[in-house]
Amino acid sequence: MDDKKEGIKRRTFLKAAGIASIAAAVSVPGMLFAGRFQSDSLQVWSCGGLAEAFTETNRLYEQRNGIQINYTGAFAGALGKSLLGGAVTEIFAGRVLQLAKNLRADNKMLYFKPLCFTEYVIVTPLGNPAKIESLQDLAKPGVKVILPLGASPPGGEAVMGILKKANIEQAVLKNTINKESCVIKMMPAIINGEGAASIVERRLTRQPAFSGKVEVISISEAFFPPGPLTFTIGVMKYAKDRALADDYVNFICSNEAQAIFEQYGFIPAISEKGRTLIEKLGVKDV
Repeated sequence: MDDKKEGIKRRTFLKAAGIASIAAAVSVPGMLFAGRFQSDSLQVWSCGGLAEAFTETNRLYEQRNGIQINYTGAFAGALGKSLLGGAVTEIFAGRVLQLAKNLRADNKMLYFKPLCFTEYVIVTPLGNPAKIESLQDLAKPGVKVILPLGASPPGGEAVMGILKKANIEQAVLKNTINKESCVIKMMPAIINGEGAASIVERRLTRQPAFSGKVEVISISEAFFPPGPLTFTIGVMKYAKDRALADDYVNFICSNEAQAIFEQYGFIPAISEKGRTLIEKLGVKDV
């Protein structure tokens, strides 16, 4: 066989081998893209309230990119305090805008973006036996109310803020039969009818343990205290692979990932309402 024919056969073989390699990579989630970044893992911390949504979005990112996400979800105040005190992570998604600003001012966070917003609702047992229609109904004599007033900030503080803005805090406190320290522990008492109503974040009603087991009544956002509403996501200065960190944040802020946060009861930052809240609450990294 002459050299020309041999060269053609070799090029054909190499082309076929290349196609086979790509097909094999596509068949293994993330393999095709595993070489895009210098690091093969990323450390992500977030407020515990975001844990369910992050678990799902992280799984999707890992499958597509071949990157291991080392995720921790816990009380945002404790995580923020530890980060300001010297703890290290690469991505932080925290609650309360001021925390993100403090991390930026302390040169520990490179930048942040709006992630999502929370909103508060009234929950009652199925069938709403006390016929609750609004916040004011919680102040009617004899209505048994259970509130998470002992919950860690901003839990109890936010609920009290809503009652104060509605000018019904004293009347509702008289009706309160239980001041629970944990919203998760409180919900069964509402489901079982021990209490006629409570105030919680909408995200709680989307959790599998409670979804479809309570009635949900909207509260006007005019009564919401602004501080607890905002969640941001930012890249910390400790990110080992800046390209990876940026790519992850962009994915979490994408339409696809934001739709997952919406399923879990949050208002996506990219939604029309989210964009309005960004302007209203000044959620911008300047």
